[in-house]
This record gives sequence, C-alpha cells and structure tokens, in this order.
Amino acid sequence: MSSENLLPLLMAGVAMAGILSGYRVALVLAGTATLFIVVSPLPFAFFNLIVSRIYANVLSNWLFVAIPMFILMGLVLEKSGVAERTLRAAQAALGGSAAGMGIAVLIVSVLLAASSGVVGASVVLLALLALPRMIEAGYPRSTSAGLVAASGTLAILIPPSVMLIVLGDQLNAPVPDMFGGAILPGLLLVGLYGGYIVWSARSIRGQPRPADSHEHGEARAMNGFGRRSLPGLALDIAPLVILVVAVLGSIVGGLATPTEASGLGALGAVLVTMLYGRFSFAMVLGAARDTVIATTTVGMVIVGATCFAAVFRGVGGDEMIRDALGALGGGPWLTLSLIMVTLVLLGFFLDWLEITLILMPIYGPIVAGLDFGNGLTGAPLLVWFGILVAVNLQTSFLTPPFGFSLFYIRGAIGDSVPTPQIYRGVLPFIGLQLVALVLLILFPGLVTAPL
Repeated sequence: MSSENLLPLLMAGVAMAGILSGYRVALVLAGTATLFIVVSPLPFAFFNLIVSRIYANVLSNWLFVAIPMFILMGLVLEKSGVAERTLRAAQAALGGSAAGMGIAVLIVSVLLAASSGVVGASVVLLALLALPRMIEAGYPRSTSAGLVAASGTLAILIPPSVMLIVLGDQLNAPVPDMFGGAILPGLLLVGLYGGYIVWSARSIRGQPRPADSHEHGEARAMNGFGRRSLPGLALDIAPLVILVVAVLGSIVGGLATPTEASGLGALGAVLVTMLYGRFSFAMVLGAARDTVIATTTVGMVIVGATCFAAVFRGVGGDEMIRDALGALGGGPWLTLSLIMVTLVLLGFFLDWLEITLILMPIYGPIVAGLDFGNGLTGAPLLVWFGILVAVNLQTSFLTPPFGFSLFYIRGAIGDSVPTPQIYRGVLPFIGLQLVALVLLILFPGLVTAPL
C-alpha cells in the first residue's frame, strides 16, 4: 500500500465502520470529514470550501425542491386511502385467479411507484393489503413476500423517482432524460416479474380461489368491491392514472421542470382526495409532517455526503479509485463491470443514497471518458449509466441482511411470514433484476430510445 493511498483507505474504513455500527449516517459522514481535515495535511481553510460546497450544491439547488413535493404527493395518496382504493379495485378486476391476483399487485405497484416514488409507503401498503390475499389465492408465503418486496421497490426506479433526481444531479445528467430513460427499464422489470408470477401460478391452479370463498366474498362486499361495473372500476383507477400521466407527461414532454411537476403532483393528489371525499386538513397535516421528517433525513445525508466527498477528494480518494480501475486494464467494459459489481456488493450493507452521493461524483467522470462502442457520448451516455446504477441499486432494497424492503415487510406483517421465508422469496426477484441489468447493458436502446 502506497503512503498516498493510506488516508483515503482509512477514511473509507472509518466511514464504513461508523455506518455499520448503526450510528446516524449523516453524522458519520460529516464527522469523518471533520476528523480527516484535522489529521490530514489539508489546511483548516478547507472548512470554508465545504461550507461553500454545501450552499452551492445543496441549499441553493432548486432541483432538490422536487423531493419533498413528490414525497408529499405519495403520502397524501397513502394516508387518504386513495392508493388502497386503487389496489382493491385492481384486485377486484383481476383477482379471479391466482395469476390475476399477482398481476393485479404488479399493476397497482406501478401506479403507486409512478405516483409517489417512496419505497417504504409502497411496500407497507402492498404488504398489508395484497400479501394476505395472495396467500389466500394459494401462493406460497415466500413467493407472496418476494413479489410484494420487489414490486414495492419499483417506486425507486419508475418516475417520478427520488433516486433518479439525486442521480441526475450527481452525474450532471438532465433529470427529464433520466425520467424518460427509466420508463422502458421499469416496464421491463414489470414484465419479468409478471412472467415469473404467471409461471409460479401454474402450480396452484385448481385450488380454491379467493372469489370462491364465502368469507372472502363477504369481505369484498363489505369493502364495496365485490362486483364492480366497468364505470365503477374506471372511477376507482382513472384519477390516479390521469395524475401520473399529467406529472410524467409534463416532465418528459418538456412542458414543466421536475420541480414544477412535483408541485403539480402534490396539488393533483389533494384534488384526487377531494374527488373521492377523502380530504381532511388532519390528513394533509399528517402527510406534511411526515414529509418534513423524510425530507430532513434525506437533506442531512446529502449535506453529510457533500462534506465527506469533498474531503475524500482532498486526500486523494478519487485519484486512488481511478488508478485502481486503470491498473486492472481490460478497457471500458471491464471498468463498467467492476463498477457494477462494486455497487452490488456495497448494496448489501449501505443504502442507495450513501452510495450515490459518495461514489457517483467519482464514477461519473470516469464513465464519461470511456468509449463503449455503442454510439453513446455526452448526456445520453451518462443517462444510460445512471439508469444502470438505478437498476443496480434497486437490488439493495432486497438483498439481505440490510435490504430496507425486507425490514418494511417484517414491520408491516409481524410474524405471519418468517424472516427466512422472506429472504427465500426475494431471491428469484434479485435474479430477475440482475437479468434486467444485463439486458440494459447489452441493449442501451432500451434506455436511450425515449430520449
């Protein structure tokens, strides 16, 4: 180990140890940065540089205004019961068979993803409402938990996604292009999940269906979703679909910036609750309170990561990573493969936000200077790379032992599905996400076609 690499390695080790200890990530990153300004040859004036970086990259960044607005949009739909109403309507329309039940869960997960971008809300809602019905339909508990966990994580990929906003900012890639580039990959994952669920449903054909159960029929009738007419089903689903199309269409079509569209989405969510008679000031205040908490958490991590990244670069961390990748040789494809493998491994232990904020400012310039022979350069190249990273980091929500979706399910359903069964259930979906990642690498047009 050369002496110039000692400080970056120690800094990375201290940060990793602090994060794994369970201490607040934002404080670990900022504290590690402060410690290594003191012990490294960096001048104390580096503190002034960090303050200016925080102001320029975080506090005055209008793009980050979209994050709380999209979170508020999702929480309003969740707390008002609008998202639950849509889920029950889709299950009523497609829940006549085991395969139909699984497809209904996927359809609603896409709507939830496109209307909130909040994984926790999507996974918990699906776990409470859809998982018991999938088990009633005959699905194994492990498969049911796996589908709920995987489909809930679509909220981090399908626009409007908080991850895509942060990735676009860190990679200097246009966020509307990131949103457009994520549409086909998101649908690809939905197709892979759907194919697996239909295949899994073959083994449970002929078992009693939920609609054949007298008790289940009474429960559905009590909720008003026993047999709905087509106009009734349209009323339950159409407003949310229109809201999603309006928000995403305004961004992808260039009619509004992500920040402006986020305001449209939040207002639209409130109007939808009024349409269904679910509006109340207490509900909006509760959603606003939770939005402040979630936004503060994200903001603190962004500030801490900004401090860490500045000092890590100051002690030569970015040069160390570039030299390590260059020393391995093998050209751009080997470099990309190593980056992807590194992200998969880090996803077992770290959250996507820490990985994005620490590594993307380093990896982005490296990838921007590579020629993959696929005709991509400039912004399209960075968008393609950003979507690869997003799909890769989506697996971090599912990978044991620290996958957040696994924790969300466990907290929502208690002991009804044991933890080993949850872990076993997500394995096929992790495999499908890796298949999707390989397809996106081999066929970049899946990302760049809408651009």
